[in-house]
Amino acid sequence: MEERQERYRWGILTLIVLTVMIVVAIPSMAISVLSKEISLSLGLNVVQVGLVWGIGFLPGIATNLLGGVLGDLLGPKRVLVVSVLLGGLASAARGLAGDFPVLLVMVVLQGLTAPVIMMNAIKMASMWFLSRQLGIANGAISIGMALGFLLGSFFSASVLSPLLGGWRNVLIVYGLVGALLAIPWALVRTPPVNAQAGSAATSLGQAVRHVAGIPDIWLLGLALFGFAGAVQSMLGYLPLYLRNLGWPPLTADTALSMFHTLSLIFVFPIAFLSDRIHSRKGLLLLSVMFAALGTGLLSVARGGWIWAAVALAGFVRDGAMTLFTTMAVETDNVGPTYAGTAVGFAMAISAVGQLVAPPLGNSLANYHPGAPFAFWSLLTLLGMVCLALTRRARRAVPAISD
Repeated sequence: MEERQERYRWGILTLIVLTVMIVVAIPSMAISVLSKEISLSLGLNVVQVGLVWGIGFLPGIATNLLGGVLGDLLGPKRVLVVSVLLGGLASAARGLAGDFPVLLVMVVLQGLTAPVIMMNAIKMASMWFLSRQLGIANGAISIGMALGFLLGSFFSASVLSPLLGGWRNVLIVYGLVGALLAIPWALVRTPPVNAQAGSAATSLGQAVRHVAGIPDIWLLGLALFGFAGAVQSMLGYLPLYLRNLGWPPLTADTALSMFHTLSLIFVFPIAFLSDRIHSRKGLLLLSVMFAALGTGLLSVARGGWIWAAVALAGFVRDGAMTLFTTMAVETDNVGPTYAGTAVGFAMAISAVGQLVAPPLGNSLANYHPGAPFAFWSLLTLLGMVCLALTRRARRAVPAISD
């Protein structure tokens, strides 16, 4: 019985990984590498491209928090069934946009569901895996994201767009395939009951008030504001920047693919090390510092140094996100009971950075093509300051049931 339960637990994690990869990561990264094709089709300038890349994070300011709270109140399974179905359909709808305003609306609609899916994927993992394995479980989720970013960046523009007849059909196919994953989510069972978990939140307001009173969650959110906002902005601008430097489209996409490949390779080592050394904060500070250095180097790098800068910024990206989410769950007075709300609260603050950082940084390209990278590097360093102010959690909290 225990062996069957163990296999089922890892099966749930596999479904979580496939969901974040197919429904969230691949369609998200497709917008970046298809940006040149989309801009030519719809007549967009560089600032409008940055807005398309960043506007999807606007609803995340609300739905990161709302999705996390709903998962804490209703259980993540119910929320995932609905959000995966709607997220896939909304993602497909982006391929129907006929002009810039309509595309913005479609991207916003897709952005409503992606944070809800992510918050409840993390919530589900925290309920099936105890603290000693939580870093590995969250690392697997980050691997799903990194693999999705890799596949989306490598195949969307160079392979699938010519094969399927353009960027519209690529987005439609991605969305419809993702919507089908709502079916297995409707069939999974809920996590086992753990009576030691404590009482759950009784209302949306009670959950939000509880988490909002934890200073470290605010600090983690502000750290993510800088780190995630900068990295997401850099990923959206990099393919266009390299093309404008004269790089062939395939080579420019390969640079982005290398970023995600290295991120994918280093997720498990970073997560595993954090579980062993019991110092997630120190390892996270080091990771964010590497991201800041790599992003800043891109502002002046040429030739082979561009590859080095992309590698430096890329190898820590998803490992760092793993540590951010794990630290949020392990923060004192959070645990699995408030995992969705706490991670959602921090991600809601992060979403503001992911919304404003791309167009702000892109606007600096009018003065110098490398200036956006310098701006985003500074933003990452500001996030490091907030992260350094957090306290170490005193104890872990056991998992609870749905």
